[in-house]
Amino acid sequence: MTGRARPRTRARGRARGQETAAPGASQADEPAPAEAPPTESELIGRGRQRGAPGPFSAEALLQISAGFQQVKLGERGGRRQDFHDAGVYTRQAMEHVKESKSGTTGSAIQLRANFFRILSRPQWVLYQYHVDFKPPMESRRMKSALLFQHEEALGSARSFDGAILFLPRRLHSKETVLYSETRTGEKVQISVTLTNELPPTSPVCIQFYNIIFRRILRILNMQQIGRDHFNPNDPLNIPAHNLTIWPGFSTTILNYESAVMLCTDVTHKVMRSETVLDFLTSLRQKHTGSQFTEMCEKELIGLIVLTKYNNKTYRIDGIAWDQSPINTFLRGNTEVSFVDYYKSQYGLEISDRSQVLLISHVRKRSPAGAPPPGPALLVPELCYLTGLTDQMRNDFKIMKDLTSHTKLEPEVRDRRLSSFVTNIRRNRDAQAELDKWGLSFDDQLLNLTGRVLQTEKIFQASRSYDYDLRTADWSRQMRGIPLTKCPPLNNWLMFYTRRNSTEAQSLLQTLDKVSGPLGVRMQRAVMIEYEDHPEALIRALQHNVGSQMDMVVVILSSSRQDKYSGVKKYLCVDCPTPSQCVLARTLSRPQTLMSVATKILLQMACKMGGELWSVEIPLKQLMVVGIDCYHDTAAGKRSIGALVASLNQTMTRWFSKCVLQRKGQEIMDGLRMALSAALKDYHKFNSCLPSRIIVYRDGVGVGQLHSVVDHEVAQIMESIKSMGDEYLPRLSVVVVTKRIATRVFANIGGKVSNPPTGTIIDSKVTRPEWYDFYIVSQAVREGCIAPTHYNVVYDTSGLKPDHMQRLTYKLCHMYYNWQGIIRVPAPCQYAHKLAFLVGQSIHKEPSLQLDELLFYL
Repeated sequence: MTGRARPRTRARGRARGQETAAPGASQADEPAPAEAPPTESELIGRGRQRGAPGPFSAEALLQISAGFQQVKLGERGGRRQDFHDAGVYTRQAMEHVKESKSGTTGSAIQLRANFFRILSRPQWVLYQYHVDFKPPMESRRMKSALLFQHEEALGSARSFDGAILFLPRRLHSKETVLYSETRTGEKVQISVTLTNELPPTSPVCIQFYNIIFRRILRILNMQQIGRDHFNPNDPLNIPAHNLTIWPGFSTTILNYESAVMLCTDVTHKVMRSETVLDFLTSLRQKHTGSQFTEMCEKELIGLIVLTKYNNKTYRIDGIAWDQSPINTFLRGNTEVSFVDYYKSQYGLEISDRSQVLLISHVRKRSPAGAPPPGPALLVPELCYLTGLTDQMRNDFKIMKDLTSHTKLEPEVRDRRLSSFVTNIRRNRDAQAELDKWGLSFDDQLLNLTGRVLQTEKIFQASRSYDYDLRTADWSRQMRGIPLTKCPPLNNWLMFYTRRNSTEAQSLLQTLDKVSGPLGVRMQRAVMIEYEDHPEALIRALQHNVGSQMDMVVVILSSSRQDKYSGVKKYLCVDCPTPSQCVLARTLSRPQTLMSVATKILLQMACKMGGELWSVEIPLKQLMVVGIDCYHDTAAGKRSIGALVASLNQTMTRWFSKCVLQRKGQEIMDGLRMALSAALKDYHKFNSCLPSRIIVYRDGVGVGQLHSVVDHEVAQIMESIKSMGDEYLPRLSVVVVTKRIATRVFANIGGKVSNPPTGTIIDSKVTRPEWYDFYIVSQAVREGCIAPTHYNVVYDTSGLKPDHMQRLTYKLCHMYYNWQGIIRVPAPCQYAHKLAFLVGQSIHKEPSLQLDELLFYL
């Protein structure tokens, strides 16, 4: 398509006569004009509106809601939306961290972070004006053309969305009246009225900086895919797998504790030389009829494709089964087929004229009063797939080769980030755009001081030991030491196929060897052979598993999902019994069998209610809760919420509950009842209710923070209130975020390295409106480590920042599926495992009989 107004088109043969856009038309198709004016929606964000507050008491309502501030957009107003959760102010409701949210314990360490300060002229202000036209006009293009006739009065730096004008300087008068003339000679009066003076840290300015920076990236010829930008002119080719990697950067400008800064990180986009038509052809060879249709929609909908003829990306939202390239659409006043359009426009011949077309919904906003634009129709033959299939992710060779290109060491990442900003500063056009607005970037990564917490001591039965900070694991140290607690393994079954009988016997013998040193009393299993297909396996389980079984071990001959799901669904729902599935090929290497058997036995012990190790938890009568969610794609993206809560002082026993909810239903609606059940179970264990509750909420996406603050905290409080009006525990709610762009580097021995495990960052790169901090908890052997972000959104506990940070770090040691420190607190990882198992395999709520067992490890 050209850069001009796109013709609206209509395809023949549509089931409902639905209007469609021209082929490949999307918001990205039309190059931005020189001014690239941001729309009002860009300036105020794209999150959903904040709903009405939940049923709080007056005091609690004040604590939570006081932090929300309305972004003013002059006289025009406009709806308030979120931009990266801007507008959620929670720290001011917490008296104990108003003055300082930084801790003091630990040893200081000098760090560098992937942040660059945004520099502006002294007393820099963004001026916001409201623009009126007489007579009124509908076309934004026409408005812009008439307004920008007055460059002498307005200056060359301006941004206009059809009603609101932004300038980096103040006009002489509060109201400026200008006069323009259309091509037809019609006189137009334009009134430009000052409505706001915005300081550099205002939410509108922050969003404006991001719009300006996107312009800079376009000047550098970078292609936007999703939220990130990539360089298609510097690809990394992997011919062996028909893959191409585009290097790129993720960028966000926000107001942080020390300044307004650009946070940028290196990222990569995997492109495939395979077209969608190639993919459809391969599916046709494996499936027929309705199964082919189902598989096509399952595999393709939601994928991002690249059309190389215009270098644009689109999301596949559907498949037009009744359309093909010989169908026509209305281009201007002429009917033209897709075949002829691509021939005349791009010189491309479409070879397969019977292929179906793909649907991609146009996201461009329509003019006021106009119908919304229809979907774009794409030709599969011209669309190239991006990303990886599940099969490719399971291919060790592919993943190894990809990792070698994309997993950058700290020193390399540090160098690339520095050169990225240097290239912007050296590009004349990019620098000219920044100069127009009086903006620039610092040329150095941000320096800051962090703290490294002391190493935790691991307690196992009557012994205690330290671990190596470099590896952050204690798998070697725990060898030969009995577990803290493990029920005896007396009545258990092992299922195997005839061809895997050797592996089954080897596993049984090795489990017997490793059980003694771990203190696990184990009787010999009853061995049951089954035929190697899913139905025979389920029948074997039905005929042999009784209600008093301690454990069921199933050796699977392949990694087929239906086999694994069938076992888990039967043993978690129909006949609740702890179970352990093992792939036969995992047991086929004698040199690793001792290590594998040890890990299997540890999992089995956990699933029966065993306790492996612990760390010191000073707080008494404390219950920690982990919440995560998962979207079950097999059930129409139904929400699955999982809640896991500690039951004892040492955090070694856990209550687990999973709730399944309709698509779009607020996740905490069901978890409210789950938390009430957890409190009752805690009372059963301890003969009292916890005096302090700390909830770690994982799985919160960008723009959803206000939903947690507004809705979920209220549900948590209602759960507590259901235990009695006199029950008033201290409550903290912490949002845990893993998918962040923040990266931190340390200089150790003159080399840029990952910071050591236990590193805390709670200043400079944190947000001033939040009580937040970062923890580097795990260790990695290669690549650059990513810290985890913690945001305390509600807190009546009064815990000092040091205590909250140290407790959070301690809980990262308590995940029993890994003999080491993990990236998030153990209850979050347990909740993730539970939600994932239910969403992937069970699709039903597990039996109540398993609530006190870690059956999902």
